[in-house]
Amino acid sequence: MAQNVLSITQLNEYIRGRMDADPLLAQVAVRGEISNYKLYPSGHHYFTLKDEASALKCVMFKGNAMRLRFRPENGMKIIAMGKVSVFPRDGAYQLYCSALAMDGVGDLYAAFEQLKQKLAAQGLFDPAHKKPLPKFPGTIGIVTSSAGAAVHDMLRILRKRYPLSQVRLLPVRVQGAEAPGEIAAAIRYANHYRLADLLIVGRGGGSIEDLWAFNDERVAYAIYESQIPVISAVGHEPDVTISDFVADLRAATPSNAAELAVPDQDALRQSLDAMAAAMATSFGRQLKVARQHLTVLSQSPALQSPTGYIEQREKSLELLKNRLISAQNRNITQKNQRYIAAVSKLDAMSPLKVLTRGYSMAQTETGTVIRSVSQVELGERIRISFSDGSISATVMNKEESK
Repeated sequence: MAQNVLSITQLNEYIRGRMDADPLLAQVAVRGEISNYKLYPSGHHYFTLKDEASALKCVMFKGNAMRLRFRPENGMKIIAMGKVSVFPRDGAYQLYCSALAMDGVGDLYAAFEQLKQKLAAQGLFDPAHKKPLPKFPGTIGIVTSSAGAAVHDMLRILRKRYPLSQVRLLPVRVQGAEAPGEIAAAIRYANHYRLADLLIVGRGGGSIEDLWAFNDERVAYAIYESQIPVISAVGHEPDVTISDFVADLRAATPSNAAELAVPDQDALRQSLDAMAAAMATSFGRQLKVARQHLTVLSQSPALQSPTGYIEQREKSLELLKNRLISAQNRNITQKNQRYIAAVSKLDAMSPLKVLTRGYSMAQTETGTVIRSVSQVELGERIRISFSDGSISATVMNKEESK
């Protein structure tokens, strides 16, 4: 029996043909855990799916990978859809993936959580970065679809609450592949030309797929980089998007965004009326006090009878002058009395006063009063003073008391 000898290429092509012809292998879904994940510059994804006992090589080419809602990561449990075939060059079979889904959770939810964690780590949700909204915006820019019901609701509420604001609509698509780029471009356009004091970015309600444009990181970065404060108004109350986390303020609905964007003119009028009433009351009190003060002044003597007031002041001045003169005279009399008493005391203590009573005072030639015999020597000249004159003498003898 002749044996048919094949080349390796022929064998691999034969096996690939048989596998490609198998309907089960042409469209298969495989559950497993990702390992050895690699993303090449070409945009192709290569990884291995494994379970407890086996492993399967997988590849996802760029065209299919562009439709992924999330980025695969090592350790992630997924369901991979595609066909099993042989790569002839290596002689190895692998799964050519056309789609990937998170195992046990939707791929949109997984993509949302991944982007949320990424942007949070970059600080896009930091409250310190959020800008305050203007209290009285002169111009409001609305980035949304011009065909949706949401824009009409916002315009109606803005006109009703605060008609002084000018509204500029920047129409964009709010769902579909082109929507994120248009939304981000409109936000940057409004900032570049300073078209508004406040931006409302959003759309009406819908499914998570309908709202997905507001979970795109291009929109998130545009909102984060906006110098104009941004209100995110996407969907209904339970709907939460990445835009809500990045924006300076999140509104529950587009209608709620319009209410948050501007003050209520009725409330403003009530506030102004209250302030006007308070000002009128305050002015009335001030006027009443001023009138009372004017009444007191008008009843003063100076205004009722100027000459009488002057005469009264003259009398007061005269009385004050007399009081000052009397006080000065008393002061002079007291000083004179003190002077006379001091002179009398001084005179009584004067040594000359003693001489009038028959006493005399002996002094040396230098004028020193002689109080003791020991102060003079024999033959020394001294001076003796009396009440009516003095004499000079020479000490001829001296006797000291025992």
